[in-house]
Amino acid sequence: MAGFRDIIGHEQMTEHFQNAIKLDKVSHAYILNGPDQSGKKMLAEAFAMALQCEKKGIEGCMECHSCRQAISHNQPDIIYVSHEKPNTISVDDIRRQVNQDIVVKPYASPYKIYIVDEAEKMNPQAQNALLKTMEEPPAYAVILLLTTNADMFLPTILSRCIRLNLKPVANEKIKSYLMKNLQIPDYQADISTAFAQGNVGKAIQLAGSDNFKELKDSAVQLMKRVKDIDIYEMGEAVKQIAEYKLSVNDYFDIMMVWYRDVLMYKATMDINGLIFKEQIYDIKKQASKSSYHGIQEILKALERAKTRLNANVNFDIVIELLLLTMKEN
Repeated sequence: MAGFRDIIGHEQMTEHFQNAIKLDKVSHAYILNGPDQSGKKMLAEAFAMALQCEKKGIEGCMECHSCRQAISHNQPDIIYVSHEKPNTISVDDIRRQVNQDIVVKPYASPYKIYIVDEAEKMNPQAQNALLKTMEEPPAYAVILLLTTNADMFLPTILSRCIRLNLKPVANEKIKSYLMKNLQIPDYQADISTAFAQGNVGKAIQLAGSDNFKELKDSAVQLMKRVKDIDIYEMGEAVKQIAEYKLSVNDYFDIMMVWYRDVLMYKATMDINGLIFKEQIYDIKKQASKSSYHGIQEILKALERAKTRLNANVNFDIVIELLLLTMKEN
């Protein structure tokens, strides 16, 4: 568990929570809304630790008995709501872990804090059960709903919570963190940051992933030779992408960044803004052979391919159409 000072970016949310503590205006219910790995849990835990800290500051001291318990996830008044079914938080989960527990006063802390991760998995019955508690919460109760999709909540839940949307973290901050704290080399940090799109957790995961490196190398190799692939070789190219079927969206994202680099170089002739700097020879070559319209068509085709695969259109057909568009443009 980390404190506010350890969180990269999200300054506005940190400030919101710290002001609530300082002004003694802590709400009974919050929604933290943002993509997977974006830092929702770190923020919720930092807030919970600060609220329970015995030194009563706006940041957990990391040293008192309560903070030490929080760090090891043993603080009895910070409760993590769990669920046995992978895709559902049931009415029983909420009744047992929240409704029946919340009436018992805190053991040794000013608050009783409930952290509900993946809260979008609450079914309507579970949400209605939680609503009963939210309508008349005890003075010491704080409920933190962490979600990738706040729009899944009933309007009555939304109206009783303070909703905080996590914004993407600036690329420079993420890159700097990867290089300084994880000793990731410059080029690799650039690539991981570009694909993370402001999501710190995803950047850290990509930077340490051999699978991602293999995926990237495969996509780059294919794009270098796509214009020279004969029609009868298309099947082999489709097979190459099919090896990465489970992470095909990442494969498409790599292609998108590549073609954006081609477009950027064609427009500016400047190497500095490129992600694939070390592939400059091939980027230059493609930029000279492609028109602006052609590159835009490829980027549109990549978006279409993503949409089609999400709609369960046949994988091989989608990839073949995409490769034909890349070859022709």
